Amino acid sequence: MSLPLSQIPVAILAGGLATRLRPITEKIPKSLVPIAGRPFLAHQLELLHARGIRRAVLCIGYLGEMIQREFGSEKSGVKLDYSFDSPRQSEAAAGGPKLLGTGGAIKRALPMLGGEFFVLYGDSYLPVDYAPIADFFHRSGKRGLMTVFRNEGKFDTSNVVFADGEIKVYDKKNKMPEMHHIDYGLSLFKASVFDAYPDDQPFDLAEVMGRLVREKQLAGFEVPERFFEIGSPAGLAELETLLKSKAP
Repeated sequence: MSLPLSQIPVAILAGGLATRLRPITEKIPKSLVPIAGRPFLAHQLELLHARGIRRAVLCIGYLGEMIQREFGSEKSGVKLDYSFDSPRQSEAAAGGPKLLGTGGAIKRALPMLGGEFFVLYGDSYLPVDYAPIADFFHRSGKRGLMTVFRNEGKFDTSNVVFADGEIKVYDKKNKMPEMHHIDYGLSLFKASVFDAYPDDQPFDLAEVMGRLVREKQLAGFEVPERFFEIGSPAGLAELETLLKSKAP
């Protein structure tokens, strides 16, 4: 039976070192970078709540304790749980414990996520409706879903061949002229997808996506709204402008 949107949690991947934003992120994690006067995560959670999401699991690592102290167990009507990449992940920048990667972080968070869940990159601001995506996923009968945007190389490097409503190729390393779309930054999975991967071993979510494409188990949902991100100084400045323009 399909879950209502309010019961589908979102895993937010917020454990990276954010090296492209240094020196801003030398002492604070990317989620706490101030945008339009507030931490980026505050804007993210407000947007999630406005779209019907009521629970998020923050997959945190580098300086993640700061996020937990700042946001606690609930913010903007969204209940928050925390999954740490490593017990001592704050040492990662100094050559400490190895990061689990985007896939490994989700695997570790599975006990908090339940049978199906969205995955959102921790630096993405996505003005998209979640309900039609969840409905499409349930009707597809597939084990995973990737949202895609017809990017044409404009906002970042296109990495998806999407044709006839289907993801034919997803590859972040090898570029093809047929790649007009990009991974939008929001996906949806059944937890069983991660059964094949060992606990506490690093792996990338892109590896999971690629396997699902090969197995024809990755649904593709094209969204018309462009994405915003704070993964780079240029993206940060652009989103700052957008959010300031919306402020009352």
